[in-house]
Amino acid sequence: MIEQEFELQEGAEVQGDEGLSQIEELEMEKAKEGFKLFGLYDVSEVKVNDPGMKKYINLEPKLSVKSHGRIREKFGKAKVNVLEVFANLIAVPGHRGKKHKIQTAWKTGKYSQNMKIVMDTLKIIEEKLKINPVQVLVSAIENAAPRDGVTIIEYGGARYPQAVDISPLRRFTMTLRYIVHGSYDKSFNKKTKIERALADEIVKAYNGDGDSYSMSKKKDSEKQADSAR
Repeated sequence: MIEQEFELQEGAEVQGDEGLSQIEELEMEKAKEGFKLFGLYDVSEVKVNDPGMKKYINLEPKLSVKSHGRIREKFGKAKVNVLEVFANLIAVPGHRGKKHKIQTAWKTGKYSQNMKIVMDTLKIIEEKLKINPVQVLVSAIENAAPRDGVTIIEYGGARYPQAVDISPLRRFTMTLRYIVHGSYDKSFNKKTKIERALADEIVKAYNGDGDSYSMSKKKDSEKQADSAR
């Protein structure tokens, strides 16, 4: 009898320990689900509908999205948060091809300054649309990403344009660069601040508006590809 009671007590203790561990696991899962990007934006429900770019748009929730330049392997940009890529492109807003078209005194390349511009842009988008601004940014990238482009091939001493499919990673970075370029052109030597110009450009791309610089670049790229087929 004593042995049976002892075994029952041991079984109850084991069940109690298992129950506690399950509760702790559930609490950990809930904490992970509730963790937000910058402690402000919930990215758990942000959806990337484009199957090609889904692999490269990183939405990992972090309090500080700074890789410190450690990610250098091939296709390593897929491990860098989308907002960090955005901030890095803001560091050279006047860059066009191999030249700097325009450059202003307020752009010194500081990460904190660039990220502040990104944060202010997200706040303006949230005030305008009353929805998650990270989802707006992701949807704008998907809408404005060109699918076809043109490359130059040389055959028999002559150069011909050839239509090609653009890779998903290039579509992602190219579209973000166009968003920054279009916004910078609209704010350079004008009363409009860069944060407001970026927010307007992203909202227009999100809505598929033809006035968007990135949307116009997409149409131009696809028209050139159609004519080169």
